[in-house]
Amino acid sequence: MSTPFPFTAVVGQDDLRLALLLNAVSPAVGGVLVRGEKGTAKSTAVRALSALLPEVDVVSGCRFSCDPDSPDPGCPDGPHEPGAFASRPARMVELPVGASEDRLVGALDIERALAEGVKAFEPGLLADAHRGILYVDEVNLLHDHLVDLLLDAAAMGASYVEREGVSVRHAARFLLVGTMNPEEGELRPQLLDRFGLTVEVAASREPDQRVEVVRRRLAYDDDPAGFAARWADEEAAVRARIVAARRLLPSVRLGDGALRQIAATCAAFEVDGMRADIVMARTATALAAWAGRTKVLAEDVRQAALLALPHRRRRNPFDAPGLDEDKLDETLEEFGGPDEGDGDDDDPDPGPGGGPGGQPEPDDAPRGDGDAAARPEAGEGGEPQAGAGGAGEQSPARAAEPFRTKVLSVPGLGEGAAGRRSRARTEHGRTIGARRPRGALTKLHLAATVQAAAPHQRARGRSGPGLVVRRDDLRQAMREGREGNLVLFVVDASGSMAARQRMGAVKGAVLSLLLDAYQRRDKVGLVTFRGAAAEVALPPTSSVDAAAVRLESLPTGGRTPLAAGLLKAYEVLRVERLRDPARRALVVVVTDGRATGGPEPVALAGRAARLFAAEGTASVVVDCESGPVRLGLAGRLAGELGGTAVTLDELRAESIAGLVKDVQGSRPGSGRAA
Repeated sequence: MSTPFPFTAVVGQDDLRLALLLNAVSPAVGGVLVRGEKGTAKSTAVRALSALLPEVDVVSGCRFSCDPDSPDPGCPDGPHEPGAFASRPARMVELPVGASEDRLVGALDIERALAEGVKAFEPGLLADAHRGILYVDEVNLLHDHLVDLLLDAAAMGASYVEREGVSVRHAARFLLVGTMNPEEGELRPQLLDRFGLTVEVAASREPDQRVEVVRRRLAYDDDPAGFAARWADEEAAVRARIVAARRLLPSVRLGDGALRQIAATCAAFEVDGMRADIVMARTATALAAWAGRTKVLAEDVRQAALLALPHRRRRNPFDAPGLDEDKLDETLEEFGGPDEGDGDDDDPDPGPGGGPGGQPEPDDAPRGDGDAAARPEAGEGGEPQAGAGGAGEQSPARAAEPFRTKVLSVPGLGEGAAGRRSRARTEHGRTIGARRPRGALTKLHLAATVQAAAPHQRARGRSGPGLVVRRDDLRQAMREGREGNLVLFVVDASGSMAARQRMGAVKGAVLSLLLDAYQRRDKVGLVTFRGAAAEVALPPTSSVDAAAVRLESLPTGGRTPLAAGLLKAYEVLRVERLRDPARRALVVVVTDGRATGGPEPVALAGRAARLFAAEGTASVVVDCESGPVRLGLAGRLAGELGGTAVTLDELRAESIAGLVKDVQGSRPGSGRAA
């Protein structure tokens, strides 16, 4: 077993270390979600935490790590005889992104259950993580049904496996820690809320601190055991402090004044539900215990708010996480009660995580300020001449307010990644038939299995009440659910599109579809064209945040290389099919249809468009042409693409998503879109 990097040797990242330590003191806080760019010691810190947790006593021979002092009465390995126990280190179990449902919750032997009536159960990762840590790296890339299962288990403290009337339940209480890079996509808001605390991490910009990071990492890589030995005393001190804080935790008093501050803070920041209040209360109590106090102070409440509320105040994926600290301080001062502190002399000990009194300012403040830079005010000025090759670059226009769109569906039945948009064959959904299993059986079709086994019972010498079931009799259930698609936006950013009001409306429409794509778990991509060429402003990604930022900061001006934009989009789709062949695409071209620059630009654009039509790629053109004289070039482009065109005025009355659905449903040879 490799020697883990010492927790106390992690440089900086005070909020991250404090959040992990608070959960080690009080697992009831509800876990930690760590958001940050790659290479910021997220995984290193989480893996190092397991070495600091105290050993646990378990019932000897129990696969579910029952506590010998209070064994689970419903344990599948029970009932347990008193007295037989063993001590072992707390486990840290990692859930791989590509894990199956059976690997997570465990699996029943369906064949034995049908034939013998016994519950032959193989525990999964949730059982292994009981009374330890369950770590999910890149939690935002897990399929939704897996995230739902592990978060439900974290909330209930138990895991349930039910198949065709056979059920198994076992205890599953663990410290849930997830790490993610927001550039690769977000978690749904309701799943964000299930994590107790969230911290934002970023690499330090201080040269001295970066030098120390490199120095320690190189020393660890050269001699892991020797490096860990040099930090053994610090590790032992933190481990002892965790044990002491756990013992002190039941004695910590959360006064009415602190409770009023917690309730007022959650109300002031308009968080939904009551989970935030409960998490803040538990976090403030753990902070007091970590500092060696039996009384919760206002500073504990403030620090708890900074850790527990930022991810709960997001209303949509375009909101930057974070809190207004001035507003937080005003709320705490306004609702401070007589029992909030009274100037206690026992200042909190900052400890390894910096402690509640020594925390730096949250690193997410620049994110909120960055929105202002990405969304400058639209200046005064008229529209440049349409198609003018010498039109200069214009500063970005502010997007109009996004609106709710209708469901956009790609016709037919796909087999792409699970999502919430188009019809697809999936592992989850309504049962539409049965087939022989290909590989391991995951979803049994009971009626089809019994029907396959029934004719052979006499030949197999059946004598008892159970069916004689062979492997060849088992049938896999075929299910229909929903898939996520790739929505590729091809946006004309040339001079003819630079009018502020028009470009603002276009951006507002695209933002509306981006919000819909976020909710339906789609991938999105952005291709822009202007001047002399086209570029991939955003390769296909699940990060709607990144797409929105790129769209908002999109400059305009120059000629209109429409053919180059379409060919670039075609190349993006070609590469994406190689990476993800099952995910179907929808191309949304936003343009006035003009094409300038080079020989025969309109004819070239038509030939490029026919490439999409030949492959049956679903498409729609948003016609941005304005003025009393209209050339109808966008409509002609839509015909070449095999799609449809809609003007900006029509877009405001009825969303593009609804129009795409209607048009694609009526395409020759296509199925009706659901």
